[in-house]
Amino acid sequence: MAPLLKDLGLLNPSRTAFFMCDIQEKFRPAMLYFEEVVAVAKKMVEVSKVMNIPLVVTEQYPRGLGSTVSELDVSKALVVIPKTKFSMIVPEVERLLQSLCDGVLESVVLYGIETHICVEQTAIYLLAKNLKVHVIADATTSRNPADRMFAFERLRQIGCFVTTSETIIFKILGDKDHPKFAEIRPLVKDPSPNTGLVVSMSKM
Repeated sequence: MAPLLKDLGLLNPSRTAFFMCDIQEKFRPAMLYFEEVVAVAKKMVEVSKVMNIPLVVTEQYPRGLGSTVSELDVSKALVVIPKTKFSMIVPEVERLLQSLCDGVLESVVLYGIETHICVEQTAIYLLAKNLKVHVIADATTSRNPADRMFAFERLRQIGCFVTTSETIIFKILGDKDHPKFAEIRPLVKDPSPNTGLVVSMSKM
């Protein structure tokens, strides 16, 4: 893909990885729009399977906060890594960055919990490694709406593409005649659930 197209936000599926950050059971009661965010995350996990996009999953202190929620089947994830660091870029993931996509990783699609802590810090580390970062807003949340809203703004300011799940899916597909289109179509047949983004954006 020409550098200009990558810089403008297009995705090359063979050079893209999905990073899912800390969508865990103990967060369920506290996070805004948790069930809706999980529904969108589930869609992205399925897309990673169908499109053979490597999926990297982390869990923040799982001994205390529980594992990834049962709705998300991460059995096909490349790795599921426990951590205490807020960023996903722990040593195991750092090493993976060298080999993901046969060593030609360009872009990371990032989503999860919490927007202003683990997701934001992960994005900073990835940008520092000259990777393009696409944050899926409707699959990313926080406890507090202000933290979520201003984190999205900061992520844009530092150079991330703050986007939606459906935008990512169609960028990965690229063409209606893609051989996997029929498998993806059921995932986009119905619109994604409301995750409070319109309300948040209208206040900015």
